[in-house]
Amino acid sequence: MDIKEVVLKTISEFNMINNGDHILVGLSGGADSVALLVLLNQLKAQLNIKLSSIYIDHKLRPLETPDEIEFCKYLCDVLKADFYVRDVDVKEHAQKTGMSIQESARELRYEAFYKLSYEINANKIALGHNADDQLETIFMRLIRGTGVSGLLGIPPVRDMIIRPLLDVRRRMIEDFLIKNREIFGLKKDKPYIIDSSNLKTDYIRNRLRFQVMPRIEEINPSIHQTISRMIQIIRDEERYFDILVTKTLMKLITRKAEGYIELFLSPLETIEKPILRRVLRRAIDATKGLRGIGFENIEDIINLIRNGKTGGRVYIRHDIRVIRGYSTLIITSLKPQKLSTVQISTSGEYILKEAGIVLIVDELSADELQDGHDGKSSAVFDVEKLSMPLIIRHRNPGDFFYPSGFGKRKKVQDFFVDEKIPKDERDTVPILTSNGNIVWIVGYRTDERYKIDKDAKRVLRFIIKAHKK
Repeated sequence: MDIKEVVLKTISEFNMINNGDHILVGLSGGADSVALLVLLNQLKAQLNIKLSSIYIDHKLRPLETPDEIEFCKYLCDVLKADFYVRDVDVKEHAQKTGMSIQESARELRYEAFYKLSYEINANKIALGHNADDQLETIFMRLIRGTGVSGLLGIPPVRDMIIRPLLDVRRRMIEDFLIKNREIFGLKKDKPYIIDSSNLKTDYIRNRLRFQVMPRIEEINPSIHQTISRMIQIIRDEERYFDILVTKTLMKLITRKAEGYIELFLSPLETIEKPILRRVLRRAIDATKGLRGIGFENIEDIINLIRNGKTGGRVYIRHDIRVIRGYSTLIITSLKPQKLSTVQISTSGEYILKEAGIVLIVDELSADELQDGHDGKSSAVFDVEKLSMPLIIRHRNPGDFFYPSGFGKRKKVQDFFVDEKIPKDERDTVPILTSNGNIVWIVGYRTDERYKIDKDAKRVLRFIIKAHKK
């Protein structure tokens, strides 16, 4: 089969394109994306489709980008396809999120694809991944570690994304462009752009491409067909598991938002590990901001489910954490909250929303005071030792106090560590202060300086109650 027949077969097999589709093509100027746009343009009348294209400037190769944009614009002018350029700042995003440059580039690139497709009413996004990319992806996942589903490689169709070249070899694509460049209006000396980053062997994919794959093809010249058969077998089995996982996950989700998902804990504890891995992976992949979690991370989460205690945590990268609650498992990349400042000047009820509690405050005579105030669920202080109004705030750098029963000054940071308060909860622990001095680490320990003694006449009593959201 020639390249056009292979592409049509792939489009048909995976039902990629429907009559009247508006397709946005990701165009970099490289051989794959150029061939994709040219081939879809050739098939435009047959498939009854409209074509647009987008070039993403990642701000990583400023010396090469202008030539690439010029080339892509020229090609789109020849093919009479709308052309758009969008800029993304990969380095800045990588610094903010802790992702690698490659992960950041991918995330921002796809965001730009989806955003533009919405703006121009394109209902499909076509990308130029080819059969060699597929093989490299599978070997990369084998090297890093993967489950069975990871051996499926790059999906031919996912949401709006389609990949019509996924069964076409790279050399077939390059030969097609070189032989037909004049027909398609491509410049004789430049049928496509070569991205310099694709030649560097400091990337795993490029090392595989230039150093490993040629050796594997020497051992098995039909490795692409072998892997293709394996993918088909796994795909058939995955369809069965996909239905099972979907049904299971529907019963587990209690809440879901961007960068946050909450699952019922009790059923998770009884699910067999092969299905549990898939359920967790699906839940994570379906939640924006949680992608990039690997096999070892999944195993750590399973260990937390099976063996962890309430309040136990797994930290994944700097921004993702998994929290085992009393009845739920929370996976989130949302930034930890900070307690809002609250002023206490009179008796009453004070809601500390971020801490999830209500403080009931009242003043009474020392004679009315009863025992049982442990400094955790409730606390009492000598009114005459306090300077009103009192302020409740979150921790500050350099905070210290004199813990009751300890007798020595202690840094709040050290106290939090000793109390095993999770890092992501420390800014929601209320700190009661008087004239800038710490009176009470609310819910944990009072300060020795403000305790009740025999001379106290009036006391201020605090009682903690849960806040019903």
